[in-house]
Amino acid sequence: MSADTTERLLRGLYSAALYLLVPVTVYHLIWRGFRQEAYFERWSERYARYAGPAPPTPIWVHAVSVGEVNAVAPLVQALMQARPDLRLLVTTITPTGSARVRALWGERVEHVYLPYDLSGAVSRFLAHFRPGIALVVETELWPNLLLCCRDAGIPAYLVNARLSERSLRGYRVLRPLLARVLATLRRVAAQSSDDARRFAALGAPEAAITVSGNLKYDIDIDADAIERAARGFRERTGTRPVWIAASTHPEEEAAMLAIHRQLRTRWPDLLLLWAPRHPERFRGVAQQALDAGWRVATRKLTRLPDPDDAVFVLDTLGELQQFYACADVAFVGGSLQDIGGHNLLEPAAVGTPVVTGPHLHNFADIARRMQQAGAMRVGNDAAGVEQALAALLADEAERLAMREAGLALVRDGRGAVQRTLALIDADLPTRAA
Repeated sequence: MSADTTERLLRGLYSAALYLLVPVTVYHLIWRGFRQEAYFERWSERYARYAGPAPPTPIWVHAVSVGEVNAVAPLVQALMQARPDLRLLVTTITPTGSARVRALWGERVEHVYLPYDLSGAVSRFLAHFRPGIALVVETELWPNLLLCCRDAGIPAYLVNARLSERSLRGYRVLRPLLARVLATLRRVAAQSSDDARRFAALGAPEAAITVSGNLKYDIDIDADAIERAARGFRERTGTRPVWIAASTHPEEEAAMLAIHRQLRTRWPDLLLLWAPRHPERFRGVAQQALDAGWRVATRKLTRLPDPDDAVFVLDTLGELQQFYACADVAFVGGSLQDIGGHNLLEPAAVGTPVVTGPHLHNFADIARRMQQAGAMRVGNDAAGVEQALAALLADEAERLAMREAGLALVRDGRGAVQRTLALIDADLPTRAA
């Protein structure tokens, strides 16, 4: 059987399975909509149905949700500065990702949801926006999307590419198809040498793999704005100790309440800043804290906590960075349950010591570097996290040492944006004379 015939067979089987699952996509949107109303909106974009024609889009960036949008933001900013003549399209899959795109760039970029990976929908999407280059962030290996880019002559890059050992094991069953998908890419710009090795094992041509570093190190920090926010926060709260629980998942919520209760036996005026990962949990965590007997405030209602508040829920998007800077120590969620962790560099970039649980497979390279630098502590379970938080709250000198280690790690890790720009430069449209 020829290579072309094999590809057509594999692609046909994959597409047939997806078309059979179309009713499930509708159910999924309805189910998610009951949890987050934004999922009830803009369904036409999910199936690449658009009201009118669109002008060509020279640069298209796909970032699945908030974390990926934040990761690719330095690259998008650099592209906007270097090539203000080029129109940008940024796609996401989640409403929170959509909201983050609008918060960062407003109407300066076009935004729609990426359609489901149905061959017809993907073809309509590409024909509508006519991108000149596709920059796909991290691990979005959608077969029809990338194969249709190849068929349409659109150069595609996987930027800030990462692939955990767990994901590699999960993808192996699809390796015959994914190896062909990876072969369509101009370049796999891997975050680390370990990611590069895993992409090669999945079938990416080694000549197409480059270790460009992690874009998260190039995080944009407005030092003056951060300092103003922290100063205003402390003017309101005084010198009381503060910890932040960020990007927590539902299965971690009981642990956060128990940890806060235990810590307050030693520091009765301790304040918890709580930022759930998903907006549909904002109200739920506030209610749980109230049910625990604490005084609770939220960002939307009071803007800043009062001196008597025990818990302050961050029920807004896009403000986590400044509240990391307001805390003495940060717990980064998705790490006490088997999620794989979230962005560890964001608190480090503003000088806040980091504590996590043991599940860090999505950020294995960053976690290793932070531990080696002395910028992070890992608890093996909720009790271990509580002990690490308590030790840091009690030791200002250690917090300062971890602050400096984190700041130095982020500073020394910068450079992925420029390396990525150099990789894609040949496929960017030429400047108008």
